[in-house]
Amino acid sequence: MEQLLSMGFSEELAAEALLATDADVLRATDWILSRFRPPFPSNQQEQQQNSRQEDVPAPVPSSNSSPPNFQLKINRFFHSTSESQSQAMDEPLLTVTPSSTSTSSGRKKRLRPYAEPPSQPLYERMRPRTLDDIVGQDHILGPNSVIQSAIECNRLPSILLWGPPGTGKTSIAGAIVNSCCSTANSYRFVSLSAVNSGVKDVRDAVDEARKWRKTANKRTVLFIDEVHRFNKAQQDSFLPVIEDGSVVFMGATTENPSFHLITPLLSRCRVLVLNPLKTQHIKTLLKRAASDLDKGLCSSILSPVGAGKMMIEVDNEAMEYLSAHCDGDARVALNVLEISATTAAARLGRSYLNVRGNGEEREAHCNIDINDVKEALQCKHIVYDRAGDEHYNLISALHKSMRGSDADASIYWLARMLEGGEEPLYIARRLIRFACEDVGLADPSALPQAVACYQACHFIGMPECNVVLAQCVTYLALAPKSVSVYKAIEAAQKVVRESVGQNQGVPLHLRNAPTKLMKDLGFGKGYMYPPDNTDSSSSQTYFPPALQGYKFLDWPNDATNG
Repeated sequence: MEQLLSMGFSEELAAEALLATDADVLRATDWILSRFRPPFPSNQQEQQQNSRQEDVPAPVPSSNSSPPNFQLKINRFFHSTSESQSQAMDEPLLTVTPSSTSTSSGRKKRLRPYAEPPSQPLYERMRPRTLDDIVGQDHILGPNSVIQSAIECNRLPSILLWGPPGTGKTSIAGAIVNSCCSTANSYRFVSLSAVNSGVKDVRDAVDEARKWRKTANKRTVLFIDEVHRFNKAQQDSFLPVIEDGSVVFMGATTENPSFHLITPLLSRCRVLVLNPLKTQHIKTLLKRAASDLDKGLCSSILSPVGAGKMMIEVDNEAMEYLSAHCDGDARVALNVLEISATTAAARLGRSYLNVRGNGEEREAHCNIDINDVKEALQCKHIVYDRAGDEHYNLISALHKSMRGSDADASIYWLARMLEGGEEPLYIARRLIRFACEDVGLADPSALPQAVACYQACHFIGMPECNVVLAQCVTYLALAPKSVSVYKAIEAAQKVVRESVGQNQGVPLHLRNAPTKLMKDLGFGKGYMYPPDNTDSSSSQTYFPPALQGYKFLDWPNDATNG
């Protein structure tokens, strides 16, 4: 805009030309020269001055225009690189919007931003830099916590941060080092990701850390993100450098360390568990992003109506909805907020196609409502991993809810698993086990119900089999419970495993005798056939001699009515 104004064109004409030529200055100049013949609607005094300074023929007038009484200064059309030009090019033009419309002649014109927004996503720009900026993890960052005590003493331990995505593991690691550096410049921070790093990268980082320790007496905090992705050999490489003090190890993982990290590494680290963020914590982060004028939400979107900043406001209803539907993941919440701002800004830009103004820097106000958030979110974010901890946590919750005869809770946990994408046949297999383990002899029809549920799920699949699973879950939850069979087989197996001396041979009267030789050896001798000998049950024994009198099954005294 400034370039066209400096050429002598009026602001309205320059704005119209930029709209018609996708904000291309040279094409806009040609558009003005070809569409409008002199006299141009510009500042008359500057036109006369240009005519005196440059001896350049004016454009040929059209038949319906008067002869030109000025000449444009030719060097204003083709500026050499200058400080004023560089400054003008760094700022967005007045009339740019990310939309498209039609001109009076019917030709489509595309409106696009003249400058690029920040390349970093909002959640990265808003990453907390100090421990005071961390929200929702007071149980590990409180005044008397291990972390705060270590910072006060300037003696960081090796720690492992375990928690769901978006809870601040990486941010906490960086904030710890920043807090130490603010009190004593004795630590440096090196970050690696197990996704794209190997043993060589770790060795290089350790060698560099040893040099810093020797030359500058500065210790290195080596942070490994997604550390569970390292195999056993790679995890072993950390052990000697942690022991000799070359590095302070910090790792972050979303998986259970007991299953994915080697025991020697766990014994050298303090495991800190991070909790999913609560609704109020997410709302605090969203408000912080919306109000930060330097690196917050307003930096993500360019103003469609001027060179000033886009001022963005978020409805309280939209804030509440987003906070409740991101499942405690701050990264998801900030991503959705940034996408919502894009939707709202595009809607605002389409309403500012007729550009007016005096070229001064202005502000555009954009409001994000709940519809923008719903459009960006699409569906509720559900934390679930079919091969991770959440998979086992939810099936355990379902099993225990049915065991406690709480049908409502059982259906809820079933719905959580189905919405998370769990394989229905896996759930059906677990129900078969439950029918025998927890219902057992109290309702023998539970097992046929569970088997029929598995077959039905196999026949029709999801989403239709959700009702089949819900019916079986409800039946099992409301059925009377008995664990007599489960306890009996557990006790019998324990005796077989531990009582090696008592695992005697089968008594002769219980053995089959299909041949004459076996009969001569006494196989089957003395066996009384119960249907023909009703009194045999009191005199005939079925245990080996060493196990006479053992009681494994307690029935029906243990049966309970659900």
